Amino acid sequence: MEPADYENLTAEQAINYQQQLRSQIKLEPFDKPIQIIGGSDISFNKYSEVVYAGIVLLKYPEMEIIGHASAVSRTTFPYISGLLAFREVPALLEAWNKLETKPDILVLDGQGIAHRRRMGIASHFGVITNTPTIGSAKSRLFGRYDEPINVPMAQSPMTDKEETIGVALKSKKNCNPIFISPGHRITLEQSVDVIKNCLKGYRIPEPTRQAHILVNKLRVEMGGHDTSQLSIF
Repeated sequence: MEPADYENLTAEQAINYQQQLRSQIKLEPFDKPIQIIGGSDISFNKYSEVVYAGIVLLKYPEMEIIGHASAVSRTTFPYISGLLAFREVPALLEAWNKLETKPDILVLDGQGIAHRRRMGIASHFGVITNTPTIGSAKSRLFGRYDEPINVPMAQSPMTDKEETIGVALKSKKNCNPIFISPGHRITLEQSVDVIKNCLKGYRIPEPTRQAHILVNKLRVEMGGHDTSQLSIF
């Protein structure tokens, strides 16, 4: 199925497609040096059809920006928790296809396998592009965890029954944790290590922080609302 067809799906069809994609997830060791890391973000008004997507490329681990791409598209797929990838992936894929150089790993502002059907946007996008991906979310979607102690880099596992599906990481003292889970072609342990290396004094990792800045700038230039005051710093 092509992402351009997502808006024609019912919620039930979308869930069935997630189940199909789930069988293709590979949580395997990433076994080469990381030279370029990407960060992506999506911005939209909850009831708007306009979606703003951006991807920023950075040197790893220096976190120096070396490139970016963005896209603006429309979608009629409804805003449904657990199915947001069907609103976001088509625009994100459009930005991805504009990149002349693809990152070794892409960090997405959302969930990987820390999702009821193990198919957050990081897993979804990773599978359809066959790209190593990590989900780094600002809020929990699914799974249980104990609050990490209030010390930078403290962490606690996120679980669903007996399965560990992610990590709640205290990225900055006196801030809520971020929620890390592997998306595709990388392990949970590697995902956490990569995100820790991308933290530069802010609550969220630099790749998605810079992507948020990019899409917010695009949104303002296109006449949308400024969302720069979201709790990401």
